[in-house]
Amino acid sequence: MELYYSFSVLIVLASLFAYVNHRFIKLPSTIGIMLMAIIASIIIRFAGNSIFPETTGRLFMLISELDFTEVLMGAMLNFLLFAGAIHVNFADLREQRLPVLTFSTISVILSTFVIGGMVYFITPFFGVDIPFMYCLLFGALISPTDPIAVLGILKKANVNKSLETKITGESLFNDGVAVVLFAVLLQLTQTPDTQISLGSISWLLAKEALGGLFLGVLLGYTASKAMKGIDDYIVSVLITLSVVMGGYLIAHAMHISGPLTMVAAGLIIGNYGKKVAMSTLTKDYITKFWELLDEVMNAILFLFIGFELLLIPDFETYWLISVVAIAVVLVARFISIWIPSLIVPFNPKLSKGTLTVLVWGGLRGGVSIALVLSVTDPTYKELLLEMTYFVVVFSIVVQGLTVGKLSNKVLA
Repeated sequence: MELYYSFSVLIVLASLFAYVNHRFIKLPSTIGIMLMAIIASIIIRFAGNSIFPETTGRLFMLISELDFTEVLMGAMLNFLLFAGAIHVNFADLREQRLPVLTFSTISVILSTFVIGGMVYFITPFFGVDIPFMYCLLFGALISPTDPIAVLGILKKANVNKSLETKITGESLFNDGVAVVLFAVLLQLTQTPDTQISLGSISWLLAKEALGGLFLGVLLGYTASKAMKGIDDYIVSVLITLSVVMGGYLIAHAMHISGPLTMVAAGLIIGNYGKKVAMSTLTKDYITKFWELLDEVMNAILFLFIGFELLLIPDFETYWLISVVAIAVVLVARFISIWIPSLIVPFNPKLSKGTLTVLVWGGLRGGVSIALVLSVTDPTYKELLLEMTYFVVVFSIVVQGLTVGKLSNKVLA
């Protein structure tokens, strides 16, 4: 009942904010909802207890008790990744396979260490002493571009197809690398004496990534064959739902990447399945169903990101270093894209304009917040949470609203 109550409140607020945004503000839906949630959070923090104390207390309790990490990483992310991948053209992705593979692996690792090193070097100037391992932990959780933020905003921006595929493909596949890196670093912060070798990390990464991709391909192919034998749009929708929900349970039990499982399954069903297994009517219903589910879940997610402001105890302590963290992440993003572009034989080579849009279009979102909330050490959690929140909000609002205009300007 508590879970039902929580989601009922979130749905009502998301629908109210979405209506106000669509009717009056007219920003992209996800950004508008998040901004209104942030404004509501600020009002609640400064005036809630004096104006409507009972409602304020209940909202604080709802946000603090809802396990955002579990809700996002264990449930919503699977639906959103599948919904995003099912609309991606495999031919476009295959054409951009080299940059997508490079940016979702090498760039994530490089960015993690660049951010970690810069944060470790800069923080003492602000009177903050944070161990290097926690700096790397921040680098790991903030380095991956967020598939939800990217897919939700890029489809509204005017970005050319090849560049959109690069950014979208990277965001879909980089979670596997980032989550493994984060898990290893988090374990090292909790048990510093743990012996973790390069070989063990490589094996864990290969198992998570390759295992997830293999399972996703298997599920997508099996589901496509099943849909081909019936051609019924209601049963076909149920089959895709079972792929997402049952597929996550299998991936979780096998300790392989659930996000990559969803991406692979979505790509197979969205390309092979739609081509050989679905009539025009079935294809239309499945497309509209997953588009609708994607929009609803995005609305709830970005609403919750806005209300996560309530979980930050005190802005005054770390606001300046959090602003600096925005610049650190952007510099690291540039380095992690630019260096591989000099070494890897991309064809064609990345132009200056393409590099600029890739850097600015690398949006961060709910995944980073979910990861930072899973940090248990209270000594550094507040600092990491505040830096992450500043970067995510800047990324979604400022970068998300301007990436289309920037693309038109630098690629014209």
